[in-house]
Amino acid sequence: MINLMIICALVLLICITSTKILYRFGVPILLIFIVLGMLFGSDGIVGIYFDNYNLASDICSIALIFIMFYGGFGTNWNMAKPVAVQSIVMSSFGVVITAGLTGLFCFFVFKTSLLEGLLIGSIIASTDAAAVFAILRSQKLNLKGSIASILEVESGSNDPFAYMLTIIILGLMSNGGYGDIIPMLLSQIIVGVVAAIVLAKLSIYLLRHIKFEIEGFYPIFITAIAVLAYSLSEYLGGNGYLCVYITGIIIGNSKIPHKKSIFQFFDGISWLMQILLFFLLGLLAFPSKLPSVMLKGISISIFMIFIARPIATFSILSWFKVPIKQQLFISWVGIRGAASIVFAIFAVTYDVPINHDIFHIIFFMALFSVAVQGTLIPTIARKLDLIDDGESVLKTFNDYKEDKSTKLLEFTISGNNPIANKSIMDANIPEDILVVMIKRKGDVFVPNGSTVILPGDTLVLSGNTLLNFNDYKEGKSTNLMEISISKDSKIANKSIKDSILTEDILIVMIKRKDKVIVPNGNTVIMPEDILVVTANNLKNIENMIIA
Repeated sequence: MINLMIICALVLLICITSTKILYRFGVPILLIFIVLGMLFGSDGIVGIYFDNYNLASDICSIALIFIMFYGGFGTNWNMAKPVAVQSIVMSSFGVVITAGLTGLFCFFVFKTSLLEGLLIGSIIASTDAAAVFAILRSQKLNLKGSIASILEVESGSNDPFAYMLTIIILGLMSNGGYGDIIPMLLSQIIVGVVAAIVLAKLSIYLLRHIKFEIEGFYPIFITAIAVLAYSLSEYLGGNGYLCVYITGIIIGNSKIPHKKSIFQFFDGISWLMQILLFFLLGLLAFPSKLPSVMLKGISISIFMIFIARPIATFSILSWFKVPIKQQLFISWVGIRGAASIVFAIFAVTYDVPINHDIFHIIFFMALFSVAVQGTLIPTIARKLDLIDDGESVLKTFNDYKEDKSTKLLEFTISGNNPIANKSIMDANIPEDILVVMIKRKGDVFVPNGSTVILPGDTLVLSGNTLLNFNDYKEGKSTNLMEISISKDSKIANKSIKDSILTEDILIVMIKRKDKVIVPNGNTVIMPEDILVVTANNLKNIENMIIA
């Protein structure tokens, strides 16, 4: 046991530290972890023999629960909503089109049975969100328009549909009952969606009305909900992964207490599951078997990249009048990844007659897709002129912190206000609203989470949803001005406390490049900063600041 613990710890350390070097070169996390698994595997340097597909299937199923839940939980629905319809159609009908064309290619070219060809197509039909966004993030590719949103929602939601197709084809191969397809399909979708909505709404209600004494119980509660969403949906005949993903979206886009800590918890858990999943897949593979499937893998991959995926993309997105250049890029970024390999494991353990080495074919195709398509993503994006430095590829994520607003409102707290005599951290103020300062009996100070809000305090709030902040009725706009600091400004390169500003002038925020800073007296004002200033008299401020 001790030896196993040492090996596991070393594997985690090697996986994490290796990404520090390779990630900046645009090498996807998927590829790093899988290759390390292959090096530790039976044909690798370490030589750990592992060929237990059933155990791997169980472990991968658990890992995918957390990965898919976090994928939904981290999706910013406000950003994703405008492209939700085309993304969902891509993740459903796009998967069906891709799987069908690929299956027919395998049937005619490699003489598989029709069902086995469709099985290969179904398994490999989904795209990998982790691989796509690892490349976009590492290369800092900020994409124009709604491309990032479409890719994020499509790649996050098409795994459940590919899984559904895979299970249906395996069922047909097992008993040949074509009449069961429609009932099975409806059951998978309806049960999965209904179970997700019920569980998510119930969870949100409980989180808002039950206060746990220990903050660490909140992420544990959500963990139990994620596991229950998958297992309950599967037990009732639904699609467990679809249920988990939708549950994550609903909870992640609702106002719940301690949301930030829950998000950080699942961020860590998701990465741990991805490391475990990718490493295990590499460990399970036998590199010595890859040459025998190389021809099939390359042929199917090229067909999917240049024929199947483009047909699916253009036949769907053209209806939504998505520009041709964007369709070309979305078509190219259909990278295959870990979920496809996991579904291949499910096929191997399903006990149906399969005449080809599906696991190693899919494994090779995933590596080929990441290596070829992934490497060329930055080049394709630049050639198509789709990079926009004014946007961010992270804008569709709930952890996106740079989309700050400088809308400020003042609120005076009355004695019967629900947050009076509570600390800021316990006041249930929405997380996207920031208390940037408090005016109390002539004093002005910047609060922290433990600061208690007293009756009579005037709160200055900043955020994107202030107009909908209906718990407060006394809101009024405060006098604000944005002032750009040039290199010749009288206060450039000086700390706020050493500047010549009078006491009635308060610098509420500083916009510095792509950051927003809530300053204190020691904050140094830099050239090109944009100061958000409040004062009783704004007329003479510019004379004090501008040279």
